[in-house]
Amino acid sequence: MAETATKKLKTSSPLIGTHSGHFHADEALAVYLLRLLPTYDSSPLVRTRDPAELEKCHTVVDVGGVYDPTIHRYDHHQRTFSTTFPQRNTKLSSAGLVYMHFGKAIIAQKLSLPVDHADVDLLYEKLYTDFIEAIDANDNGISVYDPAAISTANLEKRFKEGGVTLMSMVGDMNNPDPTSAPGEPQDEDSLFGRASTLIGNAFARKLHHACTSWLPARITVGAAYASRKGAHPSGRILVLPQGGVPWKEHLYNFEAEASGSKEIDPANQVYYVLYPENANADAKWRVQCVSVSEGSFESRKPLPESWRGVRDQDLDGVLAAEAEKNGQSKLPEGAVFVHASGFIGGHKTKEGAMGMAERGLGL
Repeated sequence: MAETATKKLKTSSPLIGTHSGHFHADEALAVYLLRLLPTYDSSPLVRTRDPAELEKCHTVVDVGGVYDPTIHRYDHHQRTFSTTFPQRNTKLSSAGLVYMHFGKAIIAQKLSLPVDHADVDLLYEKLYTDFIEAIDANDNGISVYDPAAISTANLEKRFKEGGVTLMSMVGDMNNPDPTSAPGEPQDEDSLFGRASTLIGNAFARKLHHACTSWLPARITVGAAYASRKGAHPSGRILVLPQGGVPWKEHLYNFEAEASGSKEIDPANQVYYVLYPENANADAKWRVQCVSVSEGSFESRKPLPESWRGVRDQDLDGVLAAEAEKNGQSKLPEGAVFVHASGFIGGHKTKEGAMGMAERGLGL
């Protein structure tokens, strides 16, 4: 019986069902995610609230009042529903349900790896954290911060950002699009299709970046972090072999791993990251300060105030004068700039950038 069902899935396109009427980001994404897989890539979609019509569907998302993966039902509106992604507290929406059950297969397909590969597990967690969870929370009315705590702290938003979220953009697409080409369908199902493509493409880009950039960068940053004392004995300077490496998230993760806790031991903290601007042999080098946390604009140790906003020969002069005053060796000429906030600077040579980092450490 199971074999017959499997053959049927492979030789037909299972009908997907979701509700009609006003649509949201979660079911728009859930449908897109299903269609990323070979089983569903040609699946038609029916949007209805008629139980008899939904009963004809192979897979139903966001409607029907049933969550049971054994019969391909993925609704989250029933009062008894409280399912969350593993090790999380945010109640799932239909997007999260579909991702929880099919996300590893989607990622494994993208990476051409077995579903149980460690890299698949890593990206499965990352994409839920970076993309899916916010959609689950939005659909279930869960705020990023505890509203009571916000009220107690008497905090007010500086500006309104709700209208520019991906979820609000999908919501806007329930209305006819005045920018559409003449004759382009404006019926409800067509609008849903365009909304599903919008949010699905955003997920696809996140997936592609995670597979082709973020994952390889983890290896590069991990190697640089492990060998950082070889680059500089202080262990405070990380040297990357190339530019364009998304290093921040990885660095914080490796620091936390070295500390054995989410609370990073100050002894394991890097202050500066050096990298070339491009792949050319004569590329200029950057020295960038590590921020106190991933989303912060405050540096752990900004470059000296006397350098900030100074460029080229003027910066060379400041560096030379300070070296003479402090009895330090003179840095190679070729300083390029230091940002006015002191979070980043540049030099024409790797040696010069390393020297700027050392001076920033007070050495």
